[in-house]
Amino acid sequence: MRYKDKGHLEIEDRGAVLVIRVDGGPHGVFGLDVANQLDKLVDRVDRDPGIRAVVLTGAHPERFVSHAAVQWLQEEGAASPTVGRRAASAVVRVAKRVNQARVLEPVVSRTPLRGALQLERLHATFLRMNASGVIFVAALNGSALGLGAEFAWACDLRVMADGDFFIGQPEILLGIIPGGGGTQRLTRLIGTHRSLVAILEGKPFTPEEALANGAVDEVVPQDEVVTRATALAEHLGARSKGSVAAAKRSVYFGGSLSLQDGLHIERTEFFTRVMSKEGQELMLDYIATTEATGELPLYNPDTYAQALASGSVPRHRSTKTERR
Repeated sequence: MRYKDKGHLEIEDRGAVLVIRVDGGPHGVFGLDVANQLDKLVDRVDRDPGIRAVVLTGAHPERFVSHAAVQWLQEEGAASPTVGRRAASAVVRVAKRVNQARVLEPVVSRTPLRGALQLERLHATFLRMNASGVIFVAALNGSALGLGAEFAWACDLRVMADGDFFIGQPEILLGIIPGGGGTQRLTRLIGTHRSLVAILEGKPFTPEEALANGAVDEVVPQDEVVTRATALAEHLGARSKGSVAAAKRSVYFGGSLSLQDGLHIERTEFFTRVMSKEGQELMLDYIATTEATGELPLYNPDTYAQALASGSVPRHRSTKTERR
């Protein structure tokens, strides 16, 4: 029987924060429908200035996202001829160009290149999350393996439920390896050696192990996962959307390059923010407040606390009056 996808995203609008429940059917799997809907979701939140953060959780009572729909992977793999590494490299490069052009998509969808194009598009969606001014928080209400774990690694923060749950990359036990970014993102989270051993063994982390290794940011009781993830989303989502995007691009894309190249990305992003209207206004307010109070605002503990809570340094009353 050919694989049929029935997954979907349930969207709860909470104003500046969207809470998304990933429904992958009875087993909670990640299939093509979920991938396509996630792509549209990222496009929506990027375009909407009112959306500052997204919390992603599982509709399954004990699973965030189980893993990829294995039948989906198997059928796409079977539709392509067996190739070596050089030919496989050529195929994925072609898929990247096709995805960027979008012109040949109807033709390619009927060829063995279809699977490579689907994977390229999923990687592109995750990369857009990494480049976005929106904060993405994975609220791991349960276990996540394979592509479910890779989905969580692609988010900016991860809050995991305490209990008899697990997260990891078991692909090697099926004769394959992680394909949704696990070899790269898990490595950047926990380090090369720990990542390699985890991927080679295929054994997942418990919540406590994931926290100790840096694979998740917090572990809380299961019934508090979405609440805590939403609080983090609201807190970091209060920062400037443009600056969040610049910081994420600098860290995600610059941090894996040489120091020289990484600094080039940082300088580029820095100058876009220094010259932005928002950056200029906040810096002028900071200067005016310093002159009005005789002290640097961020060296006033109360002012710093207010800035952390609100997402920007508060204006001094006199500067507010002057700007009216």
